[in-house]
Amino acid sequence: MSGYRITQIEDIDETTDGRSPWRPVRHHFGIASFGVNSWTAKEAGDRIINEHDEEDDQEELYLVQRGRALFELNGQKVDAPAGTFVFAEPGVKRTAFAEEAGTTIVVIGGTPGQAYEVSGWETWMPFHALYQEKKYAETADAARATVEAAGYPMPLYNLACCESLAGRKDDALQHLRAAMEKTSSDRLRTFAREDTDLDPIRNEPAFKELVG
Repeated sequence: MSGYRITQIEDIDETTDGRSPWRPVRHHFGIASFGVNSWTAKEAGDRIINEHDEEDDQEELYLVQRGRALFELNGQKVDAPAGTFVFAEPGVKRTAFAEEAGTTIVVIGGTPGQAYEVSGWETWMPFHALYQEKKYAETADAARATVEAAGYPMPLYNLACCESLAGRKDDALQHLRAAMEKTSSDRLRTFAREDTDLDPIRNEPAFKELVG
């Protein structure tokens, strides 16, 4: 085994959740110590980075790898040609638009003071639009094989939510248990205590055992 891999950005398949398409770099390489992904705009004016503010305390570093981007950071516009680094602390509302077709931004993220833990959100995103359409049974059917094969905690949790809403209690409890067994943190357990998607299974003894 060589211990290294080399890939061009274009060789990583794009995926989407119905918003901005991106390339799951971390997932492609199997990186387990930090999060990294890339976004490429097809046309000038395209939104590359969806507006968000990382309320979960994650820091993010953006590198404009090619082209030119216009960032908006807490409402302030920042011109960012190729080679520009943009660092955003948690709580800073940020988004970015392409000034040129083909503009590519690489994003690296992590939470200060915490060891990185792979959540596998990239695996779930292709099915997220279907979930937002409230087609819960269809989402579960489409996602199950992929989510089980990947074995990441967050997609397993989301699958359990869809199964719960679709009335598949046994499947929901099975995948919720698997999700919690895949993570060392209490984050999913905390989510489950308040998540209305899980209301249909909330009174099940197995659910109460899982959330504590």
